[in-house]
Amino acid sequence: METLGETLAKHGFWFKKKYGQNFLSDGNLLDAIVRDAGVDEGATVLEIGAGAGALTRAISRRAKRVVAYEIDPTLRPVLAETLSGCENAEVVFRDFMREDLPVLEEELGEYLVVANLPYYVTTPVVLRFLEEAKKCRGVTVMVQEEVALRFCAKENTPDYGAITAAIALKGRARITRRVPRTAFTPRPNVDSAVVAIEFCGGVAVKSEKMYRETVRAAFSSRRKTLENNLIGGFSLSREEAKTLLHAADIPEGARGETLSPADFARLADLLSERTR
Repeated sequence: METLGETLAKHGFWFKKKYGQNFLSDGNLLDAIVRDAGVDEGATVLEIGAGAGALTRAISRRAKRVVAYEIDPTLRPVLAETLSGCENAEVVFRDFMREDLPVLEEELGEYLVVANLPYYVTTPVVLRFLEEAKKCRGVTVMVQEEVALRFCAKENTPDYGAITAAIALKGRARITRRVPRTAFTPRPNVDSAVVAIEFCGGVAVKSEKMYRETVRAAFSSRRKTLENNLIGGFSLSREEAKTLLHAADIPEGARGETLSPADFARLADLLSERTR
């Protein structure tokens, strides 16, 4: 049986740094990722970054259907070989970030996202599902370990930030396993982790748009107090900012990283009422 390296070499494939290509081939690990994602025989799965197809193949063994996006067209002959016999797997050779997500969701129906994401697109891809997706049930991704820690952080910790609060609006995130850099070809400079984000209903808010704007404003400058960030982000007077914070039961001098998602929800609701 050919190794991953032998299959790639046979088709003249070479790794491209601009795409952040680091492939997995450990069958046990790939099956574990699919289990972490909660994929079952009735699931439709959207994969971002098919790579050499190892994860795609593992998903296809459990799912009803897999639609995998791959940005690198030179992987076409590799995937034709590695996905041979996977009748329920379809590869789309386009940049997922340029796709019309509402149109894609109409075609997919309810779905799960499973991906070994290139580090450089991790946050933009995850944010897209958090902010735009209507039919996604959850996102399970392999990411750089320090990013995984940010996804799952608690307030008042160094890793807590805007992405953490954004996830809390949709549901909850947990690290399901750590993955050493030695599991990848080629080997990256950092370790990774698998994060499962379950879209199970997060904090209740009057306006998701206002919640996201509030979070963005709060973290726009981590050196500034929340009061100053609100003044700049919403064109408030200092008096108005102080009144809002008092009404939301947030202490004077607080910074964005000290607020829980529930705190952000209260503050966003008050800002929603102000703009009516």
